[in-house]
Amino acid sequence: MTSPVDDLIVQAQEAFAQSADVTALENAKARFLGKQGALTAMMKSLAQLEPEQKRAEGARINQLKQQVESLLVARRAELAQAELDKRLAAETIDVSLPGRGAAVGGIHPVIQTWQRVEAIFRSIGFEVADGPEIENDWTNFTALNNPENHPARSMQDTFYVDMNDEQGLPFLLRTHTSPMQVRYARMNKPPIKVIAPGRTYRVDSDATHSPMFHQVEGLWVAENISFADLKGVYTNFLRAFFETDDLCVRFRPSFFPFTEPSAEIDMMFTSGPNQGRWLEISGSGQVHPQVIRNFGLDPEQYIGFAFGSGLERLTMLRYGVNDLRQFYEGDLRFLRQFNR
Repeated sequence: MTSPVDDLIVQAQEAFAQSADVTALENAKARFLGKQGALTAMMKSLAQLEPEQKRAEGARINQLKQQVESLLVARRAELAQAELDKRLAAETIDVSLPGRGAAVGGIHPVIQTWQRVEAIFRSIGFEVADGPEIENDWTNFTALNNPENHPARSMQDTFYVDMNDEQGLPFLLRTHTSPMQVRYARMNKPPIKVIAPGRTYRVDSDATHSPMFHQVEGLWVAENISFADLKGVYTNFLRAFFETDDLCVRFRPSFFPFTEPSAEIDMMFTSGPNQGRWLEISGSGQVHPQVIRNFGLDPEQYIGFAFGSGLERLTMLRYGVNDLRQFYEGDLRFLRQFNR
């Protein structure tokens, strides 16, 4: 005949063994070790015994409690191992398959163009300037002869930031890198010979335009810089960039508020797939006298030229890409061909 103690151990062992998961096991634990459990009831009954009996019975109950707790720990380990085995079976890896090696990264084609443009202009003495992409209204427009309500501003729909400068004018994502020409010219004495490559923003998106795009703008201001210098510098840049002398360059009259006279720069390859086709490549011109004044210089003493080119446009012509959006779709099949 079994004792009540033996019965309790058998009952605990059976209850724990029948617990199929952790939740069921915790419920079974409460039957024996919880506040209303069997062992707790035994401990409470000690108050009715004599001191000698209480000591002996207390030791027996503690031993019983340790045995039940050992059974509980063993069952928890079994459930944990079963869960691990289940996960291992579900997440089996076929080690016979070839490994996935870490892919070698590459430089984006537009950034390759950026680096190439910098190298070419550095080789002929130009500095490279960098500045903030969030500009104030004065630097982005007014200092470049685009006063408030000037119609030229409508050509540069842009993204405004919900904050104003000290004069109460709004901040915006710069629409060109020309603001950096203003900043650089106001911080340096002539001769000023600098390019400013970087990201710019306008509300525009199609096969040849992106809301975010890259520009490089050039500025050369000194006492005797003419339109002929602009022609020579930019023509030689195109020949170096495309690594060919088989191209023609023309300067077509145009309008920009920050230059006077102004010209669009077109180029035409005299050989290859684009042979005989004029392509617009840049805007340019002599720096407007008012802009020279906004540089903090005397337009009677200093003169210069400026130009602005889209890096995406240069990249598309160099590599024969027809859709600018391909540069930003993240298609590795497209991007890998520029890093072989």
